Amino acid sequence: MNEEMKLFFDEVLVLLEEKKYIQLRELFTEAKAADLAELIEEVAEEYPNNTTIIFRLLPKDLAADVFSYLSPTQKRNIVDTLHENQLRNIVEELNFDDKIDFLEEMPANVVKRILKRVTDDERKLINQFLNYPEFSAGSLMTIEYVSLKKEMTVAEALQHIRMNGIDKETIYTCYVLNETRKLEGIISLRKLILADDHLKVAEIMDVDVISTTTLDDQEEVADLFKKYDLMSLPVVDREDRLVGIITIDDIVDVIEQENTEDFEKMAALLPSEEEYMNTGIFLLARRRIVWLLVLMISATFTENIIGRFEDVLSAVVILAAAIPMLMDTAGNAGNQTSTLIIRGIALGEIELDDYLKVLWKEFRISILVGIMLASVNFVRMLLISNASLAIAITVSLTLALTVIMAKLFGGMLPILAKRMKLDPAIMAGPLITTIVDAMALVVYFNIAGIILGLY
Repeated sequence: MNEEMKLFFDEVLVLLEEKKYIQLRELFTEAKAADLAELIEEVAEEYPNNTTIIFRLLPKDLAADVFSYLSPTQKRNIVDTLHENQLRNIVEELNFDDKIDFLEEMPANVVKRILKRVTDDERKLINQFLNYPEFSAGSLMTIEYVSLKKEMTVAEALQHIRMNGIDKETIYTCYVLNETRKLEGIISLRKLILADDHLKVAEIMDVDVISTTTLDDQEEVADLFKKYDLMSLPVVDREDRLVGIITIDDIVDVIEQENTEDFEKMAALLPSEEEYMNTGIFLLARRRIVWLLVLMISATFTENIIGRFEDVLSAVVILAAAIPMLMDTAGNAGNQTSTLIIRGIALGEIELDDYLKVLWKEFRISILVGIMLASVNFVRMLLISNASLAIAITVSLTLALTVIMAKLFGGMLPILAKRMKLDPAIMAGPLITTIVDAMALVVYFNIAGIILGLY
């Protein structure tokens, strides 16, 4: 919380304590919806009994805006305190896509309460949206857009926007449809305002339309927004009929969600949409234990490798001291590469067909990095560790080879995962480290056996 919000927070608490509700209401009308939502979240942590008072003091239209910014947990808490009419007013004021998001987050009993209060047509439309696959374009879109006909003049189009745009989520881009609602073009409000009134919409609309379909994945939709710098994107069905639009504010949420999911997978966590502070310890433990168990059991390979080469270790005890350094360096090298490749795949900079280019580039990088690390380690072992020349050569040569292998595997495994229709993010962090550790030990003991004459 910044200093300005802290002062606002303190002022609200003082007015609440003094029960000066009129002053509070006036204070709220001057605040931004996002700031009020943050205020409610903060109050809920320290003074949970005051959240309902704050929310009920908000004007009806402002309450809906604030409600759309709240976390799912806080939305449920507020819904539980609202009467039927209050709940209906909130839902009616929400933008359609926010309404769908809200219903998706709520338990079945709350959804039933809301659907009882809407018209038959709206209930049918809501049910249709709720049936779109999760994380699809259909689940993100809204029906609150402005449509025009190509036969309209610019003056008629502007008048149409004035009459119908008041309850739309965006009017900056308008969509030109024919009689069967097939999307024929788009036109920006800027172009309409600057054009002569007598021109037809068909003369100035853009017919090269970028669109998506209802079943496209939200990550693909986010890529379109990023690639073409879009503010909104039309969603069409198989017959190119416009069924809704997706706006940039929803895509910002998607990007945040996808990035969070990737970070969780890279840290060997099962993805979660719940906020950390609002998630119970048992649920958090359950989401962590799965990968921890897999990685722990996979360490059996490392254990078996060390057991097989017990004779080598017992013959030259100093070899054991170098194992942590070798395994850590190999794991770090693999993680560096896999992180860059995963990010490149996510940004569209690396395609599946680029695997040979990636392999060649990482091979050259690993040669340079491996030689530098091995050289420094060779000097370190001779001067600081007082190791023999043969031991220093063994460890340094192993270090160079394991770094080369780690970087090659770190570059190829994310691409392989993508080709197998898996999320490349799983090929990072702990998983890469486990694989590379086992390889490093096999190389280490075999080189030691050859150079030191232990075989």
